[in-house]
Amino acid sequence: MRGLRLLPGDINLSFIPRRKIFFVISILLMVSSISLYMKNGLNYGIDFKGGILIEIKTIDGPANVKTMRSNLSGLGIGEIGLQEFGAPNEILIRIQSQEGGEKAQQLAIGQVKKALGNGIEYRRTEFVGPKISDELFWNGIYAVSAAIVAILIYVWFRFEWQFGIGAVLALVHDVISTIGMFALLGLEFNLSTVAAILTIAGYSINDTVVVFDRVRENLRRYKTLPFSELLNKSVNETLSRTVITSVTTLLALTALFVLGGEVISDFSFAMIWGVLIGTYSSICLAVPVLLYMKIERRSSSGNNEGEEAVAE
Repeated sequence: MRGLRLLPGDINLSFIPRRKIFFVISILLMVSSISLYMKNGLNYGIDFKGGILIEIKTIDGPANVKTMRSNLSGLGIGEIGLQEFGAPNEILIRIQSQEGGEKAQQLAIGQVKKALGNGIEYRRTEFVGPKISDELFWNGIYAVSAAIVAILIYVWFRFEWQFGIGAVLALVHDVISTIGMFALLGLEFNLSTVAAILTIAGYSINDTVVVFDRVRENLRRYKTLPFSELLNKSVNETLSRTVITSVTTLLALTALFVLGGEVISDFSFAMIWGVLIGTYSSICLAVPVLLYMKIERRSSSGNNEGEEAVAE
């Protein structure tokens, strides 16, 4: 019984011949992302800029977020954000950090409780100070950087150093473009977003390694086939698998984004964007870069150029 295919088995799209177009698109995307970050910055969450986090549950039915926001906005304690946290009667309240140390934070919490009145169950109250938020910010940067370096080393040892350069270029492209998307839309950037970026890196390198593996097989199978044609053939042979993986992942992420509520909406959006941009970079950036690397064709007992490749 044949497996599921969303694309014809003999598909032959021209990816490598159009590599310069893809390179221009990627460069424009990265330059735009950096410019947006420099101009708009990121909408850092409490994790990175400090503040108060209060999780509540209304006892007498669904919460009236509009009324709550109106009651809290007149307290004079700075920026306040409210969002549903799962069920309609569960609310997450975010308050900016108060000047004056811990006493000022406790005073703000007391004002919020008084403004909300009775019928409220307080499930969680947390305060993230500026020192902790700064540490979390740098730890997030270290985590992403360490992941990229580890991926470079992994690909280097599994293939060759040239493949590692291609993979890292694609990952850096994915990370920068994701940050640019958050800067453009003003979505909250917090620890969940860092987790999404790390997940995107893992997803992207998984796609890239699959194509790289086929490139390595074809390097041994076709001794005289022009390298550009070999790369294009490798991409097309793995394209069906790449598309199926991306589509099934997007179905799950879309369900999370639509049905998961505001708490994980930004995370889900980052993952959806990451799957799209990661699939693009694996095919249109990581592989074409190999064309400019001096990759040695090693001898093998595989087929010669005239023999038909074994497709997935």
